Amino acid sequence: MQYRTLGRTGVQVSSLALGAMNFGRIGRTTQDEATALVDAALEGGINVIDTADMYSAGESEELVGKAIVGRRDDIVLATKASMPMSDEPNHRGSSRRWLVTALDDSLRRLGVDHVDLYQIHRWDPTTSDEETLSALTDLQRAGKIRYFGSSTFPAHRIVQAQWAAREHHLSRYVTEQPSYSILQRGIETHVLPVTEQYGLGVLVWSPLASGWLSGAVREGREVTTSRSTFMPDRFDLSLPVNRARLEAVEQLAKVADEAGLTMIQLALGFVTAHPGVTSALIGPRTLDHLHAQLAAADTVLSADVLDAIDAIVAPGTDLAPHEKHDTPPALLDPSLRRR
Repeated sequence: MQYRTLGRTGVQVSSLALGAMNFGRIGRTTQDEATALVDAALEGGINVIDTADMYSAGESEELVGKAIVGRRDDIVLATKASMPMSDEPNHRGSSRRWLVTALDDSLRRLGVDHVDLYQIHRWDPTTSDEETLSALTDLQRAGKIRYFGSSTFPAHRIVQAQWAAREHHLSRYVTEQPSYSILQRGIETHVLPVTEQYGLGVLVWSPLASGWLSGAVREGREVTTSRSTFMPDRFDLSLPVNRARLEAVEQLAKVADEAGLTMIQLALGFVTAHPGVTSALIGPRTLDHLHAQLAAADTVLSADVLDAIDAIVAPGTDLAPHEKHDTPPALLDPSLRRR
């Protein structure tokens, strides 16, 4: 396992981090299974566990909390807030009112008195940067969080938040958590240059592209991944966008074979090779999944392999742009772009 400094914090984190989205109902994971995954991840050198309040409506945090009892100080513990937690309109977002409550709820579910990294899960266009950063700064000073970061923020919002922190003399986001994989390289255009400019640590999610790069999705095979059961459109091979992804996967499989690598090693080695990336979040559902992903911990891709990947999926290209989670609200809501 490689270890890298998380932005400018001085905290050393593993190049692979354990994402806990599959803990609980989403991944049909029991407490014993979650604890076994945490045990194996720590034994494999992982020291970062990332969860969120909305994963299985808080169940993921509860499972993580029980799994880390007795070894809290050895783990860089991260969680997130701002996604809807109920139908109540104020049980979401990044207002001071909600973040104070949401963090206390997360700490209770996790069974800890602080988290190392508290992340705003998505940019909240209804709340000012000053409001959010002020609340996070106060929670940091209260000792409930050590650092805070953003997740899936557009590049211009990352810049705006950095400016607001300086303008109002508040603590700043020290990390960003974007989606990044060989098949979704859009963040190379704007987000990664910005995070490098501001010295942010970057924890990338979905490096296996929801299973497309796991080796399980290939021409002539029935798609049986867990994600395909509740996201069928993303794996419907009759759709042109998915045919394009499959064609890329088949070419990437040849590159992996020639380099003596698994598809997982190719995929994880690719994202961790970028100088702007600190860690890749893996989200195993089983121990077999975890061990296959841990095998990529020390993978270093040669320049020839990286060039071959660039020839298949050009730098800065998203093969499924409609699946991006950082689309500006004005592109989604006509009322915001019409007088």
